[in-house]
Amino acid sequence: MDFLSLIKQPIGAELEEFVQLFDKSLSGKDGMLGQALDHIRNRSGKRMRPMLILLIAKNFGLVNEATQHAAVGLELLHTASLVHDDVVDESEERRGQASVNASYNNKVAVLVGDYILSTALLSVSFTHSDEIVKELAELGRTLSNGEILQLTNIRNQEISEDVYYQVIKQKTAALFETCAGIGALSVDASKEKVEAARKFGQNVGIIFQIRDDIFDYFESKEIGKPTGNDMAEGKITLPLIYALNKTDDVKMKNLAAKVKAGTVNQDEIARLVAFAKESGGIDYAEQRMNDFHRDASLFIERFVDEPSLKEALNAYLDFVIKRSS
Repeated sequence: MDFLSLIKQPIGAELEEFVQLFDKSLSGKDGMLGQALDHIRNRSGKRMRPMLILLIAKNFGLVNEATQHAAVGLELLHTASLVHDDVVDESEERRGQASVNASYNNKVAVLVGDYILSTALLSVSFTHSDEIVKELAELGRTLSNGEILQLTNIRNQEISEDVYYQVIKQKTAALFETCAGIGALSVDASKEKVEAARKFGQNVGIIFQIRDDIFDYFESKEIGKPTGNDMAEGKITLPLIYALNKTDDVKMKNLAAKVKAGTVNQDEIARLVAFAKESGGIDYAEQRMNDFHRDASLFIERFVDEPSLKEALNAYLDFVIKRSS
């Protein structure tokens, strides 16, 4: 089933308008800055976050200029955070292309990220909504705090599912939560509807991150074995957290300690991957995704009446939980 076509069906014109506005915000600069912005603009993804803003706004009212400028502002903030993340993580690729820091250097990448962040603030100012500006500013703070919490958690020897959710709620889930919230705010939805939309977005974001984490336990087409990138970076995610807390395998817990210490090797990572699978870690993560999916579906049942929007939001949920990349 083509989930993306179903998602786009009720917002086709609005999404096209968003893309034009977003591309314009990153165009028209000369020299190195212009080249870097072109590089970023040309690697655009599926537009999952702007589509969520547009769908929620259209569900509660009519997509308007405030909606579009809010969507551009949020996507720019997200883009700036990715540019900065690549510097922090020393990543050389983003969506199959060279990262900005790899194409230029860390100094240029940080400055380009700062430029995009300032452009995000400029875009969101055009909404003329103090509430939306506040939402975007709070999101920037939350994302930064989530990154710091994740770095702190790497050094924390406790392996906790609660801490795992704390981190992803302040990272991936916060983005989707704010998307849904500002979509509702942009059309003056009631406080009850805004809060319901925010909760829906948070559930979507948690599902999105758990699915991303599960990918790391399976073969990469490029290297032919589980990537283990998260563990190589000191991160222990839900499948392994469950497996470690379910059993008293001292050898695996010692290997997990090496993950957090940054001394684990690829063979040891492969053993941890196999252990997580054999101990039901992947099944448990899938179960938790289904739990959050059910919670998110309640929002659609209660607050979405128009058939095409109901179908689009259900397709959105299904895409997030069933995607393969």
